Amino acid sequence: MNIYETCPVLESEKFLIRLFEQKDCDDLLKVYSDKNALPFFNSDNCNGDNFYYDTKGKMEKALSFWKLSYENGWFARLSIVDRKVSNVIGTIELCLRVSEDEFNNMGILRVDVKSDYEREETLFDIVSLITPHISELLGCNGILTKAPIYAIERMKALQKAGFIKAKHFLKGKNGYVYDGYWTTK
Repeated sequence: MNIYETCPVLESEKFLIRLFEQKDCDDLLKVYSDKNALPFFNSDNCNGDNFYYDTKGKMEKALSFWKLSYENGWFARLSIVDRKVSNVIGTIELCLRVSEDEFNNMGILRVDVKSDYEREETLFDIVSLITPHISELLGCNGILTKAPIYAIERMKALQKAGFIKAKHFLKGKNGYVYDGYWTTK
């Protein structure tokens, strides 16, 4: 299965993960204007975008870029729906990393959630729902995700899900070197 041909819908008792839709804009604005969530968003290699969108216009512009990116096979952005409240509470971004470092041909997993969802159990549930499918969806050799040193709840969730702290830095396309990555194979 190729995520750019057929994007799956993944479901658990708590969450539904599906390709983002334009109708998610208002819920996503609450996520991406949440200043307490901002430090947990992974903006490495994103050309200076820090994913802080504090107006509906900025959020709509981001959604348009996400749509273009999906159509061109650059990355897939999926909405995370909390089934209990029927709201989008964040997104998952998936893409294949092509590089000349230790992380070549790995799937990059970005998980952005509202700050009140930045909890070990919640993040574990979300990561556990998506990770079994990433290799098949991207054709990758492993998964790479970021948890900065202050993201204690995220690191605990990743460890619980079988991730380990990467031994190497990620070398960005812009020449920067990034730390805080976790991996699984």
